[in-house]
Formats: sequence, C-alpha cells, structure tokens
Amino acid sequence: MADLTQASNGPLAGMRVVDLTTILLGPVATQMLGDLGADVIKVESPDGDAVRGAGPPPVEDRMGAIFLTNNRNKRGVVLDLKHPCGLEAMMRLLESADAFVHNMRPQAIDRLGLDYRAVSARNASIVYCGAWGFRRSGPYGHKPAYDDMIQAVSGLAALQAVNDEPRYVTSVVADKVTGLHVAVAVLAALLHRARTGEGQCIEVPMFETLVGFNMFEHLYGKTYEPPRGSMGYPRALSPDRRPYRTRDGWIGALPYTDCQWAALFEIAQRPDLAEDPRFSSLPSRLAHIDEVYAMLGELLAERTTAEWLEAFDAANIPSMPVNRPDDLVEDPHLAATGFWQTLEHPDLGTLRFPNVAARFSKTPGAIRRAPPRLGEHSVEVLGEIGYERAEIDALVEAGITSDGSRRG
Repeated sequence: MADLTQASNGPLAGMRVVDLTTILLGPVATQMLGDLGADVIKVESPDGDAVRGAGPPPVEDRMGAIFLTNNRNKRGVVLDLKHPCGLEAMMRLLESADAFVHNMRPQAIDRLGLDYRAVSARNASIVYCGAWGFRRSGPYGHKPAYDDMIQAVSGLAALQAVNDEPRYVTSVVADKVTGLHVAVAVLAALLHRARTGEGQCIEVPMFETLVGFNMFEHLYGKTYEPPRGSMGYPRALSPDRRPYRTRDGWIGALPYTDCQWAALFEIAQRPDLAEDPRFSSLPSRLAHIDEVYAMLGELLAERTTAEWLEAFDAANIPSMPVNRPDDLVEDPHLAATGFWQTLEHPDLGTLRFPNVAARFSKTPGAIRRAPPRLGEHSVEVLGEIGYERAEIDALVEAGITSDGSRRG
C-alpha cells in the first residue's frame, strides 16, 4: 500500500513514538500524536491487534472499521516479543524512540522484559508511558480492565441509571477519555525532557482517570469536608435534561443565564413564568431543576424545531438541532470546515476519516498515512535501526516479523 506523500509539518515532526497498544485506549492516544506529526511505529504481534477484525467487511483483510479509525498516521511493524530476537529488535527500536506507549497490564509488560527499568537502561531519555486499568500500587492493580468495567466501577454507569438500573454510556468513553490523558501526559513529559534532558516513567490508569473525569461536576456537596450536601450535580442528573420534542421533531436547547431565561419567556409569551421565583436565578433554578426542565419541555412542544431555532438564534439562546450519527456526514458546518477527509486506498477503496480538530497556524496536523496493514513497514523500520536485509529475511522466515506480504 502506498503511503500518502504529505510530509509531516506538525508540532511533533521529528519525534518517534513506539506504540505497543491495542484495541482503543492506546491507539486513540498514539493516533493523536501521529496526527500532530510524530513518527508513530505501531508494533503488533504476528496475530495483530485484536480490533483489526472489528467492523464492516472486508474482515478477511484484517482492516476493520474500528482499526481504520484509530490507527492512521502510523507505520506498522510485526515483532514476536516472546522470542529473544523479537525482543532485541524491540529494544533496538526503543533506542531510537522519543516515547514508548503501551497498554498492557504491568505484570504482563514485566514478564516480557519491557518494564521501565529495562527500557531506560537502553534509552535513559525515553518517555515511557503505561496505560492500564488501575493504579499499580492499589488493590485493583492486578485486574484486567475494559471500558465497560471502568464505566461500572467509576460511577459512570450509575450516573446513567434509568429507574435505578445502571446503564453504560453508548460510547467507549473510558477508553477515549483515558487515551486523551495519555496523549497529554506524553506531551508534558516530552516538554520536560526538552527542558531538562530527562526521560521518565508515566502511569495513566483508567479507573482514576474516569473517577476524576466524573467528579469535575459531580463531587458537588462532597467538595467540602464535612460535606455540604450529597454528590451529584442536580442539573446534569435531572431526568428532564434531554433533547426536547418540538411540534415536528427534536431540539437541543439550554437557556442558562438569567438573561437567556428572561428572553425565553418573552419569546414564549409567558410573563407569568418570568415572574415565578423558581425560575428567576441560577440558585433557584437548580433548587427546582426537575420542574424547570419539565416546564421547558412543555414550552418547546408548542412550535416547530425551525421556529425555535430561528427565535433562539435571534435571542442568543444556545440551541441546536438533534443530529443522528448518520446526519453528521452531511452536516453543513462540518462540510464547510473540511472536517471529513477522504483518501483513496488501493485495496479498500475510498476511506473517510474525521480530520484533526485542532487548528495550528504554524504547524498544522494532518492525515498523512492510511492505517497500516499488518507488518506493512517491518522491513523499512528494521532497516532504519540497522538490520541488514539478510537479517530481516531470516526474521521473516522464522515468523518473528512479517514483511506485510501476507493478508490477514
């Protein structure tokens, strides 16, 4: 598969990141680093990342949709790390790296011989990041973790409860939020290294990350000790905080300030509500939040979505239509800003990707490479770290690496 020809001009151009991650958490983080210009080298076992088979066909190509959307801007290398020759190749690769990211459990990475002490002995300045379920020092530190488990134990599933029945968010939000924290942590450590020359070891646990994420608003009354109320932000927890039905569809609307509520009541021609003390200030609205949102739902049902959107825009009241996921491909704002990017893949046809959301005036990120086939760049990368072609051929013959010629 031919790489895209666009050279990296992103803020991380010249940085090499070795990526020993699978599924979603780690690939989200390393793709962000690749989008910002880093040379990300994805190292896979001979069996490949398990998520290669997830998503629409052609499954036999091991290039499923979930893999495609989380592994662009990476080069792909196969190494059998359980074989001494594969482990040595990995160490030589890490000697050339600025950062190393993995999402194996600490016990498993230790067994492979790729713990921080071993890696830093070969490259003292490396930024080493392990992302796993639970902080290693705690009683959960040995447990495996996937998104659902973290949603459950972090309180997020309980926050989504319907009739006291916990529900998962319909997004692998624990993986993605933790992935964002991984990317931020690696960038911060690279900045520290640029200032001091020092590498370091980073631990990014999913559980602690999601608890912190949930508590930004929901710590609430227990922000104080002793508590001044219970946990949980009432506005976010109200059962009537939801998209509202209009006469012909749905709308997302959030009058928030006193001025916005006053404008809403004027538009709705409801001076009685404007004079109601329950709705007159933010503290009083929070104290009666279920009544406030129930009333808002009743008002919005009286007009069409378009009528409300026009009136709310004129009054500077935050509001938007409710998109289905399928609507986003044709969303006029996303079209105007060039959010969706396509590229022609020689085997898979036209692929669509979300563009890099952040805009840089000097060092823009970009989609430079399609996601790699299993082992697609093994020969190229091993050559860069000093292996002769005969040595690489021997590793291929032994099944320790792959030259990417075999499908699946």
